[in-house]
Amino acid sequence: MRIGTGFDAHRFVEGRPLVIGGITIPHARGLDGHSDADVLLHAICDALLGAAALGDIGKHFPPSDNRYKGISSLLLFERVVALLTEKGYRVNNIDSVIIAEEPKMAPHIDAMRYAIAEAAGIAPDRVGVKATTTERMGFTGRNEGIAAHAVCTIASKER
Repeated sequence: MRIGTGFDAHRFVEGRPLVIGGITIPHARGLDGHSDADVLLHAICDALLGAAALGDIGKHFPPSDNRYKGISSLLLFERVVALLTEKGYRVNNIDSVIIAEEPKMAPHIDAMRYAIAEAAGIAPDRVGVKATTTERMGFTGRNEGIAAHAVCTIASKER
């Protein structure tokens, strides 16, 4: 069994959809980034890659590569899962937290969990997604952006 941790943060911008956990959430602003800027999936990708000692999301999908411009982070996540499979690992579980003052995440949590579980090829009860605020402190508290933390475990496929 191996464990990994990931973190990501993106600032809000006008004119982009807000995509978190593979789900488009109605909001006046989206997140800035080279891909769809899905802060939650980026943190999860980093946790999985770290657990397998395979670097980070920027190493595998660099922002300097136009193939990833605007790409769905669910596709990137599926590629990370495929890479883990190729290296002899399987995703055991994922736990994560979204840090945002707005929009409220609670109505979307189950949809995120199911989208992540499906893309990872695991049962939804192996995916935790939580949300919190920073009580109006820091960049998330000032509604400048959203952050996410993730922890995961992976195991060798032969076990």
